[in-house]
Amino acid sequence: MSLPEKVCATCGRRFAWRARWSSNWDAVRHCSRACRGGPSALGRRCEAAILALLARDPGASICPSEAARAVRPEAWRPLLERVRQAARRLAHEGALEITQRGRAVDPCEVRGPIRLRLKRGPGA
Repeated sequence: MSLPEKVCATCGRRFAWRARWSSNWDAVRHCSRACRGGPSALGRRCEAAILALLARDPGASICPSEAARAVRPEAWRPLLERVRQAARRLAHEGALEITQRGRAVDPCEVRGPIRLRLKRGPGA
C-alpha cells in the first residue's frame, strides 16, 4: 500500500503521510519541525543568487557552490545545503531544472553532484 505524499514547502523534499497528521493532512505543508519555520532570509538570498547567476547566461548551467559563493564568499561551504534547498524550491515552482550529466532529474530524488539551469521548453 502506498501512502499519500507531499513536497515540503521549505526543503523541497517529498514526505509521506503519517498517522499523527490524519486529522489535518490537507493543512500539512512541512516535513518536520525544523522546516516548519519556512525558508529564512538566507534561503531567500540563496534563491535570488541562483536566479541572478542564471540570468547572466540563460543557456548555461551553474554549480550550487557558485550561488553559495555569491551569497557569502568568505564562508560558502556551510551554505551548500541551503542552496540545494533553494534550488529544489525553485524547481518545484517551475523556475529551473536540476540536472545530472546534462539531464533533468527529480528534485526530490537527486543525490550527489548537481547543476542548475533555467527551465527549458519542450522542444529545447
